[in-house]
Amino acid sequence: MSTHSSYVEVAAAPAARYALPVPADARRALAAGWLALAIGALLASGVFSILLVLSRAPYVKDVFPLVDFFRVALVVHVDLSVLVWFSAFAGLLWSLHGAPRLLWLGWAGLAGATAATLAMCAAPFVDSGAALMSNYIPVLDGSLFLRALVLFGVSCALVVGRALAVAPRVGTRPDGPAALRFGLNAAAISAAVALLAFAWSYAAVPAGIERKSYFEVLFWGGGHVLQFTWTLLMFAAWLWLAEAVGARSPLSPRIAILLFAIALASVFATPLIYLAYDVVSVQHYRMQTWLMRIGGGLAIVPFAAAIAFALIKAPTPSTATAPLRSALLWSLALFGAGGLIGLAISGSNVKIPAHYHGSIVGVTLAFMGLVYYLLPRMGFGRPQGRLARLQPALYGGGQLLHIAGLLWSGGYGVQRKMAGGEQVLRSTEQIAAMGLMGLGGLLAVAGGILFAVVVLRSVWTSSTSRS
Repeated sequence: MSTHSSYVEVAAAPAARYALPVPADARRALAAGWLALAIGALLASGVFSILLVLSRAPYVKDVFPLVDFFRVALVVHVDLSVLVWFSAFAGLLWSLHGAPRLLWLGWAGLAGATAATLAMCAAPFVDSGAALMSNYIPVLDGSLFLRALVLFGVSCALVVGRALAVAPRVGTRPDGPAALRFGLNAAAISAAVALLAFAWSYAAVPAGIERKSYFEVLFWGGGHVLQFTWTLLMFAAWLWLAEAVGARSPLSPRIAILLFAIALASVFATPLIYLAYDVVSVQHYRMQTWLMRIGGGLAIVPFAAAIAFALIKAPTPSTATAPLRSALLWSLALFGAGGLIGLAISGSNVKIPAHYHGSIVGVTLAFMGLVYYLLPRMGFGRPQGRLARLQPALYGGGQLLHIAGLLWSGGYGVQRKMAGGEQVLRSTEQIAAMGLMGLGGLLAVAGGILFAVVVLRSVWTSSTSRS
């Protein structure tokens, strides 16, 4: 009888809850600081992205003299919308879910990252230097921007160091929260390896090589590892958001931890590549590329399939969960589109930005949805209403049109990193494709600004209600 009773208890146990509590101590204030930096970076990147879209859209590009500014704006836009936004969101999560120790390191990292971000935004108008479109982290080859980039890297090192030092234990009998903690810890380890790779490349890159090649080599290895970091954080956000909208993932905590570990395992091949091949060798370049293609894809399909399956069986969302569900759906769609487009890349054309825009925006939408979830738990107002429900669809749909236009244009040979007359849009198809790109880009910019409006309105609502 007792055996049967215990069996019934196990069988009736609810599925693992993939959620973490938000602490009510000083860690919440530190996380709020990182949220402010993240929102500020997105707003600033939106300003620069407007200039980008105008400088490439048909007809408009001939009216505004933005061609010379295109690459400068592109550098700052990419660094703000990817490097700063993602790093700030990682800082937010690591601040909330580490032990309440060494907070001064977190505050020092936040202060340095904020000062560096302000300097990056000012650099184009003060001391821009040449715009060098190195992969992962493009740069303005001027003293202000480069010093800002160094300060940002040092600040991130402080944050990552603290995240590792205060990382919460997972335990020997993992549940849903333990799986999320493992994912956040894995992302911190990946970020530490990325910083090591940047430092290793800096020490190993030959002196005197051409400046664009110098920065390409400097950021190639660490940039690849950073993609694993953002992907690990996105996986955690997917599990978290699915649980929040009532979509119970079929992944057990042990399987989720296994998938996190598989995604992390590839990161440890990076030092081996550095030991085996010189940083300027073709082999080093190719091995980093293959590492991301093969190692990065092993965990993506199971995670995405599990979340998609859970969403199909999920209940109808309430007004409170509708923005979360929308962000999760669009995240899956954009990240999947980016992966599929990657299989169609051939040559150096705008199919390449179509690929990475899909993947990056997939990560961004997951982070946006998690911000909506965390806001009321951090003491702010709950994002709700028509704007909150519309925002993920506007941003995701605009980006889908944007990458569709780029993919279409790439089929006609339109080259990447070109603007204005340099694009040489001769045919009606090329003009129509880039017009679609421009329309989608403007809608996405509107969606990004709307996200900031929704967040700021939630913060303002909570502050006025307290007063």
